[in-house]
Amino acid sequence: MFKVNSFVRFSIALALILINIYLLSRVSFIFQPLVTMLTVITVPMMLSVFFYYLLRPLVNYMEKKKLNRTLSILLIYLVFGILFALFIIGLWPSLREQLINLVENAPNLINSLSLQLKELEQNGVITAMFPEGSTPFSQITEYINKGFTFVTNYVSGFFSLISSFAIVLFTFPIILFYMLKQGEKFGRKLVHIAPKRFQKDSRDVVLEIDQALSGFIVGRVLVNLALGVLMYIGFLIIGLPYALLLTVIAVIMNFVPFIGAILSSVPIVIMGLVVSPSVAIWSLIIILVAQQIQDNLVAPYVFGKKLDIHPLTTIILVLGAGDLGGIIAILIIIPVYMIVKIILVRIYQLFFKDKWQNA
Repeated sequence: MFKVNSFVRFSIALALILINIYLLSRVSFIFQPLVTMLTVITVPMMLSVFFYYLLRPLVNYMEKKKLNRTLSILLIYLVFGILFALFIIGLWPSLREQLINLVENAPNLINSLSLQLKELEQNGVITAMFPEGSTPFSQITEYINKGFTFVTNYVSGFFSLISSFAIVLFTFPIILFYMLKQGEKFGRKLVHIAPKRFQKDSRDVVLEIDQALSGFIVGRVLVNLALGVLMYIGFLIIGLPYALLLTVIAVIMNFVPFIGAILSSVPIVIMGLVVSPSVAIWSLIIILVAQQIQDNLVAPYVFGKKLDIHPLTTIILVLGAGDLGGIIAILIIIPVYMIVKIILVRIYQLFFKDKWQNA
């Protein structure tokens, strides 16, 4: 009887939830201003959380050395301002020159690539790998031509985004400042919201989420920087054109789980193929070796067992997030999954574990 009543209550609750969702979907226009506001603050909030976990250990260390927390944050901002100025003066001109040179030389690069692909197509061994009558290399040339055209046409649009990005650069340091200044107070406020009998469990959950996010973000930065150093050294050794630009793109793309590493490899191999097939092969070897070092040596040392997510789970999450919410959803899906998993595990332990094991 108890089980029947529980099932009925669960069914009624689920039906009410679905009805509410349907009704809300019919009046979605009411929530449009809220959705717009959330869209505007999503990127600044993401950047703020990202840098919060990167800089918090340093702020805490400076505070332990009897330095005022606000002053510590301002000093860190000053150092970052100096580093940013050095980047603009020292590194950005080289990156900018490579980017402009890449766009201007796109037609020549496409011609060189076409010649390389035609030579490969005339190679009997390579052609034998494909069905008779098919011309895969010609199709590849056509796709790459479209890709270069796309980059050439929209590179100006990329620079026009700087004005929008300036808004983000202006807002996220302010949000970050208050996050760093408050420290762990926000987590303690969340704990106090919970009923008294659940405050200990709430405190444990908040601490576990905090540690998981901290380990994931800091670890991801260290792992990607190590990957970038390995790839850049390898690209310089083989003489890959635009090595610095391609390495920076690869490091940034590797923050996108799973698909980032694949997408960032494509332009690198193509650029190697522009020079010669051997450079393309060596480029691919460098990518694979660097990623193997990252996955098997650097990542286990940095993450340990903190990032307990199966690769298949990562693939499913990334593909689902990309289909539902685009690049922003892909970037945040792994941290969101970690948070939800921690909360659901604790809820299971509190309310269901004993009942189900004793059933």
